[in-house]
Amino acid sequence: MIAKTRHIKDTKKIVGLLPAVRYVDPKYVYIPITNARCANGEIFIKEGDHVKCSQVIGMRHGPFFDQPIHSTVSGTYVGLEKHYHRNGKMIDFMKIENDFKDTFDESSKKRSPEEIAKLTKEDMTKIIKDCALVGLGGSSFPTYIKFQTDKKIDLILINAIECEPYITADHRLMLEFPYRVMDGIKYAMQAFNCKKALICIKSKYKDIKAVYEQIIKEYEGSGIELCLVGNYYPQGWEVEMIKSATGIKLKPGELPTNRGIINFNVSTIVGLYKAVKYNIPVLKRFITVTGDGIKTPKNFRVRVGTSIRDLIPMCDGYKNPDKDKVFILGGPMMGASVTSDDCIITKTVTSIIILDKVSYKEEPCVRCGSCVLSCPVHLEPVQIMNAVKSLDKERIKKLNPLRCIECGLCTYSCTSKIAVTDFVRRAKIFAKL
Repeated sequence: MIAKTRHIKDTKKIVGLLPAVRYVDPKYVYIPITNARCANGEIFIKEGDHVKCSQVIGMRHGPFFDQPIHSTVSGTYVGLEKHYHRNGKMIDFMKIENDFKDTFDESSKKRSPEEIAKLTKEDMTKIIKDCALVGLGGSSFPTYIKFQTDKKIDLILINAIECEPYITADHRLMLEFPYRVMDGIKYAMQAFNCKKALICIKSKYKDIKAVYEQIIKEYEGSGIELCLVGNYYPQGWEVEMIKSATGIKLKPGELPTNRGIINFNVSTIVGLYKAVKYNIPVLKRFITVTGDGIKTPKNFRVRVGTSIRDLIPMCDGYKNPDKDKVFILGGPMMGASVTSDDCIITKTVTSIIILDKVSYKEEPCVRCGSCVLSCPVHLEPVQIMNAVKSLDKERIKKLNPLRCIECGLCTYSCTSKIAVTDFVRRAKIFAKL
């Protein structure tokens, strides 16, 4: 009997218990000119220029927004180099040689509690826009756009679920910087004049539960509470989290703000804290380096712009170095695969998963229905795949592939080892034509 796939093999336990290793002073950092949401960019500096930490050194141009590019260290701009981005593409990066002085740009300033208390939602929107804060769970959606909603917000949800296997970066962030998390939530509540916030974690995270139950007592009357949700995948999906935390079922395509709800990834909320408190962009982040291709999996706190190659020796190198490797930026279910370790940690890279390459033989579809049963948005992935193979555009559109959240469960559950998710991605392109 075929069952719905809800639980996937996880290797988090040991790595999540270990404190993160600090590596915040690389010799060079690499800052991307473009990203997945901004196809064009311009550079404001020239080779040989000295730059300061958090200085605006360029501008990315998206379809309906611009995004400042900041230096994450002080030092000298060397020039352009190509490396792999988290979107899986080889793109241009600005290479900056670190002078190890961390000389900050004049725009960086610490705000007093009194100054922060006077900030309006419009003030905070401008602050996070200027600091180029984006969704740090991997979405990279500009946070300031969320702040522009005119809907009344009654509830803020903090997504600290981290439901993909392998990744424990947010786990370590929550344990090592709990007060930054709490203060970031307070700032968001102030902006939206919201009286209640829920920190959503998986119920199995006993260590996080113990820490936050105690710390929340120190914020008595804040309206911040802990919310335990399910231990399955994709519990971290916005729609599923809202359903588990509130009982509200969003309709397909419905925005949470229509129900008075807004949500932020926990790393994003810490980025909000840094922007409001110090007027600086995201300069450092937690990242997990793990997988069966590395000798010693670890969590790191690194400077944004660090090369993955700097971290490999700190994980004691590759296990089975003679074997070909698979490199995944992000989670194994939704991340991007690259062919080399020549990749850079940008703001939205949560992990680098290094696996020994294994070849699977794809078998014909046996119509078991596992992909249909496992799809969280109730699509028919196998029918979408067949429509793509026959180039039936009308059939593709009727099957609604644009509702796909690309969770990867159809591929994971396929008994024939078919990359079903890839067919659905192709179907989404056809559906937009």
